[in-house]
Amino acid sequence: MTRLFLLFTISALLLSAETFTGVITDGMCGKDHRAMNMGPEPECIKACAKTSKYVLFDGKKMYKLSDQATPERFAAQRVKVSGTLFEKTGIIKVDHIEAANR
Repeated sequence: MTRLFLLFTISALLLSAETFTGVITDGMCGKDHRAMNMGPEPECIKACAKTSKYVLFDGKKMYKLSDQATPERFAAQRVKVSGTLFEKTGIIKVDHIEAANR
């Protein structure tokens, strides 16, 4: 019985995960880093994320990310984020981040 419950729970979690594709940026600058004049874009994003947060920008909307450590490696890069979106807050509970093919 315990194994069946565990299998059901894991299956439900896997099925609820979605994949989001976009660019890792920061919540302060969003998609426009030229105005900040802080140097190359990845460095700007990393600097701004210290006072704001890393977000995923899909071309239309910015999503806050629950994981704030992993996105630093992908600053200014196009990525795939696997996780669960909480609609009310706009936060993606991140399960995994990987580079996306262009």
